[in-house]
Amino acid sequence: MGAVATSQAGKPQRWWQMLYVQVLIGIAAGMLVGAIWPAWGASLEWLGLAFVNLVKMIIAPVIFLTLVTGIAGARELGSLGRVVVKAFAYFLFFSTLALILGLIVAHVVQPGAGMHIDPHGLSEAKVAGFEKQAHETSITGFVMAIIPTTLVSALTAGSILQVLFVAILCGIALASIGERARPLVDLLEQASEMVFRIVAILMRAAPVGAFGAMAFTIGKYGVESLRDLAWLVGTFYFTSALFVLGVLGIVGWLAGFSIFKLLRYIKAELLLVLGASSSEAALPALIDKLERAGCDKEVVGVVVPAGYSFNLDGTNIYMTLAALFIAQATGVHLSLGEQLILLGTAMLTSKGAAGVTGAGFATLAATLMVVPSIPVAGMALILGVDRFMSECRSLTNFIGNAVATIVVARWEGRLDREALRRALDGTADAAPARAAIEVDMG
Repeated sequence: MGAVATSQAGKPQRWWQMLYVQVLIGIAAGMLVGAIWPAWGASLEWLGLAFVNLVKMIIAPVIFLTLVTGIAGARELGSLGRVVVKAFAYFLFFSTLALILGLIVAHVVQPGAGMHIDPHGLSEAKVAGFEKQAHETSITGFVMAIIPTTLVSALTAGSILQVLFVAILCGIALASIGERARPLVDLLEQASEMVFRIVAILMRAAPVGAFGAMAFTIGKYGVESLRDLAWLVGTFYFTSALFVLGVLGIVGWLAGFSIFKLLRYIKAELLLVLGASSSEAALPALIDKLERAGCDKEVVGVVVPAGYSFNLDGTNIYMTLAALFIAQATGVHLSLGEQLILLGTAMLTSKGAAGVTGAGFATLAATLMVVPSIPVAGMALILGVDRFMSECRSLTNFIGNAVATIVVARWEGRLDREALRRALDGTADAAPARAAIEVDMG
């Protein structure tokens, strides 16, 4: 990394002015505070929550405006249907692959073997709240969560699925009206510029949010909480890295790009996800960067929001790996049939968890409830380290959605490969189409 870079505004930018460097400093400072002054670190949770809520505040308008203007400007509505079909085919295949990979690694590594935990001695009170949340991940609840009570409530309920549903309807309606709707489409495009400028302003608080979130995690749970379950946490991080660098790396190679260059291109967003333990915190920035990397606006507007609900590779790896860990730790032997039931249930519950707070842990509870031989109370074994694994889940989900968007855009012939090459090589033009998400501190 050079000492001087160029900001999106074209001004010289020192290394300490770069967003990803500031977020990295915030993460390091948060870990230090949490380790040395744990009580103070635990009290700083509000900083992380405040930043995540600031970003969540703007997510619905970003998705709505991006998708509506993309569909309204499409040459044919049939292309939208093709994008949706190809995206969901991709999601289904790789989500299943992630579940299977977690299952295989759990069998090979055996992270819970030898613990000999008596399931009757586990406290069910610790996971009672998550069992309640698990019922929210039912398929009925999931279907009902797609349709808002009013057209406007979709933008206020905080559900990505509802925003996606309403945005598609509005986009199709505007496209069917034709030229008469052009003034409204132009107005929405101008509103989109304003919203992305708001995002750029909010990103100035990213280092502070990352600092607070990391100080809380280390201060409350402590690094020592990792000691007893380090094998499980390490196995999960290894499996996720194997999926990203191995599986997604091959996908990227077949699609004509390097996974390592993509990771470098979105490094600021990855650090933001790591610091905030939430992939939603970087969603607006991901949309902007993928558009600047040559992905068609309509494809980005459909695949990225849908992927946040249906393409949860990290969550899928976590569910099968954690389920088998609990079974191994409590001495439960699962038959092939039970493992297949576990696999199929995890595929469904991971989709039903869209928009549920603490989705990873809640979906695990929902999955275990259909395999009676695995004690749900066994979730108490991993409750202390779940926060550390949630960061890896978010990172893997985020990278998976970036790869999915580029691949679907290429399948549709709506990927500017030269723009992608320039973006990943770091030679793209300084002035993007939208207001820059990168912070300009000059």
